[in-house]
Amino acid sequence: MTDKGYTDPRFIVSAAELASGLDGAHLIDVRSGEEFASGHIAGARHFDLYGLSLNDTAEAPLNAFLWMIETLFGFHGVTDGAPVVVYDHESGERAARAVWLLDFLGHQDVRLLDGGLPAWRRHGGAVTQEAEPGKRLDWQGTRAMDRLATRFDVHAAIGDPACVLVDVRRDTEVDGTEKRARRVGTIPGARHIDWRRHLDADGAYLPADEVRALYQSEGVTPDKTIIPYCQGGYRSASTALVLRMLGYPDVRNYLGSWWEWGNRDDSVIVLNGEDA
Repeated sequence: MTDKGYTDPRFIVSAAELASGLDGAHLIDVRSGEEFASGHIAGARHFDLYGLSLNDTAEAPLNAFLWMIETLFGFHGVTDGAPVVVYDHESGERAARAVWLLDFLGHQDVRLLDGGLPAWRRHGGAVTQEAEPGKRLDWQGTRAMDRLATRFDVHAAIGDPACVLVDVRRDTEVDGTEKRARRVGTIPGARHIDWRRHLDADGAYLPADEVRALYQSEGVTPDKTIIPYCQGGYRSASTALVLRMLGYPDVRNYLGSWWEWGNRDDSVIVLNGEDA
């Protein structure tokens, strides 16, 4: 595993480790179709899951969404019998969400290529424009519901001293100058830590000591239930993964995030410290 000092670095793999041989690894490229066509790692399957988001985490729509995601991963060659490596243009939000989803669905060996395709190229890894159709599989996961937060969990967490909500969006999204839902603002009591603060200049994860210091300085400590959120559960998936790698035992990605919360009339919202 990548040695950056993480307590549990199961979710990342370096370009050097991938190049040295990860037996039977199934590669998934989650970049856009245009990027995939311009060059990808040999053998990678293309699966752009951007836009496959959920705006209602009530039981029925949540179950329908998760069934669809399971089916699509199977269509793209995922099986329990092989490790999965997902990559992006960096340690990006698309790759993080795919890794988080597969882990949530019970896959035992899923990793993000740290630094993405640029890290692979810097290591001397080859790319190709050739692609072959892969085998579709009937894969079904085993859901770990304690790693996911619904809007009901978020409502319950507001004001609970045992929980910390983490808003990982940009400053402009939090202060309402960038509107991406019908309502703007943030969830009461949420700590604002932009997800990019745990990435370095090359878009790879920072060493564990730096990331741990960042989150603990903001009161995000491993004795709490941590619920990160963003716009659609992508960037917050990266936060969820890095906290899990730090050894935080109870981290729950809010899958609906602001696309759900900010478009509901019954959501509790504050804007610049005042009720919105």
